[in-house]
Amino acid sequence: MTAAKKLHLIAVEDYLAGELVSPIKHEYLGGVVYAMAGARIAHNLIATNTLVAAGSRLRGKRCRPFNSDTKVRVQLPTHVRFYYPDAQVVCRSNPADHSYQDEPAVIVEVLSRSTRRIDEGEKKDAYLTIPSLGVYLLVEQDMPAVVAYRRTAQGFAREIYEGLDAVIALPEIDIDLPLAELFEGVEFIPEPADDDETA
Repeated sequence: MTAAKKLHLIAVEDYLAGELVSPIKHEYLGGVVYAMAGARIAHNLIATNTLVAAGSRLRGKRCRPFNSDTKVRVQLPTHVRFYYPDAQVVCRSNPADHSYQDEPAVIVEVLSRSTRRIDEGEKKDAYLTIPSLGVYLLVEQDMPAVVAYRRTAQGFAREIYEGLDAVIALPEIDIDLPLAELFEGVEFIPEPADDDETA
């Protein structure tokens, strides 16, 4: 019987420095680095629509939207993680020379067949530990539907928004997001079961 290989863990500082020059984005979980795959056009269109809809409503206000090039740092009791959400809104920003945010008020992930388990499980559990987070939005890409996890006095409550007439109220950042704008121009085509495009 052979001994298991020792995992070489990457220091946070080395990870952050590497991401500034890497042509590929990587997420970081307690010293282990994972490359991110590309996304389908529908996924990118929804993420862009979300940024445009939020950004236009936040103009002149203190909160700002950020795209998927901005990481979120999650500081868990045993380790640190860095994720690249599809979009986020931040009301108390890190310094301008940082490449990540610590205090998102809203985080958005666009679901796909390959990322659903992680977005609904690992990432949700991590994101909901962030003290500043008011809402985590999980956006479908093959139907006009969004699941929101909203902070309440009793913990996070799950809400479902369906149909192009639905509007997500976000008093946490003083705006509303109509699903018609999030899904503008999107063709609702189910993802193929054997699709090797992963998002």
